[in-house]
Amino acid sequence: MTTPPSPDLLVIACSNGENLKLSERFAALAQAQNLSVEVLDLTLVELPLFTPRALAAGTPPALAGLQQTLMAAPRWVICAPEYNGSIPPVLTSAIAWLSVQGDDFRALFNERPVAIATHSGGGGHTLMAALRLQLAHLGAHVVGRQLVSNSSNAAKDDSIADLIRRLIQLQPLQS
Repeated sequence: MTTPPSPDLLVIACSNGENLKLSERFAALAQAQNLSVEVLDLTLVELPLFTPRALAAGTPPALAGLQQTLMAAPRWVICAPEYNGSIPPVLTSAIAWLSVQGDDFRALFNERPVAIATHSGGGGHTLMAALRLQLAHLGAHVVGRQLVSNSSNAAKDDSIADLIRRLIQLQPLQS
């Protein structure tokens, strides 16, 4: 049995609403640029909320698969809603779980090219700042341009395509 090839791009949806739709638009426009793409709906990954008690209860079975999926893609787009001016709990918890997995979880993030986007009920800009700060702290190479959209300012295909082009120009760390 052969292993399917790794995607060129992993688009991570951190909600199952508008940000999942935005993720699917990123995937479609990346495919139009001849990239292989996978969309990961983080809300479908069976991870409990990260707490010290949850950690003491053992590693969730879904964590290894999530780590493999993330490691397989050289570049990511993260589409996340703003929660109270910050990062959504599903993403924060997943990162916390990943940080206790394996010997070098930073290898997931070190020099990983990442683009960030949001469809947010609020302004979305505080999420972008918080997400950029956290990803940079983890060692990711976050694209300078970001995409902020909402019900009165829809994401434009040209902006999404440009963000993908910028992301693809960044080279991941070679191991």
